[in-house]
Amino acid sequence: MSRVRTRPTRDDTREKLFEAAARVCEDKGIGGASIEDIAAAAGFTRGAFYSNFKSKDELIIAMIEEHVEQSIRRTHELLARHNNLPDFLDALKTMDRTKQDPLGRSPLLHMEMILFVARAEKRRPELAKRLRARRKLIADIVETTARNSGRDPRLNPAWTGAVLLALEDGFRLHRLIDPETTPADSFLRAIGDLQRAMGITSV
Repeated sequence: MSRVRTRPTRDDTREKLFEAAARVCEDKGIGGASIEDIAAAAGFTRGAFYSNFKSKDELIIAMIEEHVEQSIRRTHELLARHNNLPDFLDALKTMDRTKQDPLGRSPLLHMEMILFVARAEKRRPELAKRLRARRKLIADIVETTARNSGRDPRLNPAWTGAVLLALEDGFRLHRLIDPETTPADSFLRAIGDLQRAMGITSV
């Protein structure tokens, strides 16, 4: 009889390391989290860590890249089903965030990683590349929903993407500081308010 393969795949190992890194970094901060801590939390050895990542920096960049890729894929799937802005925002509000990647689930981890990468000049180009991808994603949403409603965007889509992304990150930070006055849906509520102020309604 053939033996059933039980050894985890490379993707399985990376996912477990991502989840373990999220738990350890939330608890200790990225600076205080060691490779040994992360490997142990995932149930692996240092060797298993180094067979997937050369350093903690590489792991963090990979987690950010995974977050951006998932965000883009998930958003385009929603846009395909809800092609006007009000319906799209409603779909975002009801999305199950427990199934997102660690950065999508944890505002604290999201901000921690941004600061960790931004503190070192050599890491910034990688973060900037992902930042531009997130801005473009929002610009694509603006252009798609405007086109589907038969309107021209009232603001430059690229600039709108930069403004909305800054607004989203700001609400994440405010929620960490004062969650009582910053509900989890603050960003989407703000977008809805802007939508109504600009007279954008469902078609």
